[in-house]
Amino acid sequence: MVLVRTVVKHKMFYLMILPGLLTLLVFNYGPVYGIQLAFKNFMYNKGIMGSPWVGWDNFLYLWYDSGFWRALRNTFVISFGKLIFYFPAPIIVALLLNELRSPRFKRIIQSLLYIPHFFSWVIVSGIFVSLFSSTSGVLSKVSFELLGHRLPPMIVDPDYFLTIIFSTSVWHGVGWGTIIYLAAISGVNPELYESAVMDGANRFKQAIYITLPSIKFAIVMTLILSLGGTMNAGFDQIFNFYSPPTYEVGDIIDTYVYRKGIIDAGYGVSTAVGLFKSVINCALLFSANWFVKRLGEEGVF
Repeated sequence: MVLVRTVVKHKMFYLMILPGLLTLLVFNYGPVYGIQLAFKNFMYNKGIMGSPWVGWDNFLYLWYDSGFWRALRNTFVISFGKLIFYFPAPIIVALLLNELRSPRFKRIIQSLLYIPHFFSWVIVSGIFVSLFSSTSGVLSKVSFELLGHRLPPMIVDPDYFLTIIFSTSVWHGVGWGTIIYLAAISGVNPELYESAVMDGANRFKQAIYITLPSIKFAIVMTLILSLGGTMNAGFDQIFNFYSPPTYEVGDIIDTYVYRKGIIDAGYGVSTAVGLFKSVINCALLFSANWFVKRLGEEGVF
């Protein structure tokens, strides 16, 4: 009865969260019903419930499939590579933006950094191909006219693939990633900087000894969430950049699921991969949160 009275009393607030709650239930919890496909051999005429139970056969298929292990390896390599190259970038850019004293110039720089985030990966890959294609790319044509030779075929060369992925990740997301850190920096007490100036600290020391420790909670939270999404190496980006010649270094779990589930209609296998991926992400999230708490920091939960 207490719960009912509370809901009635604050009915407008509950009404406001209703669309988000329904979206969460339909798109996040509703599909859980289909997890049973990981243990079944799906047949169209029998549906999910009527399809025969095969137990762990789909997981055994993955165990003996070299393509799955290649995709798993590439997923970890790309995810941790992005963590190394992309994760520090928004922090550094936020610190640099915080040092700009001209509000107008600061807004211009922020806008220029934010713009790439609103480009879909289809557009980004198209821009990259237009610039760096060895046959029709602008830079390749300029190189041929000035130096007499064209650029190497970077787009289909496995040796360049990871460099392309990491560099485009930073360019595409660094501006948007600074938002949370700039918000955290805006909450730093100005008196700390005034005291530091009186003690003779220059701008660099203020950033290192005041700004960074003050936004440590935001950095730790973002790091934990990033580790919890390790198995999400970025389907949209990889799908628009990779090709059969780069499968060896570019094929990830998500693209593997796409080929098995959509192209080959292997719904049981693709569901098994998705379940495996979710379990690993959950384990990494809890492990990262536990490790951070052991270091004396405040975790996500």
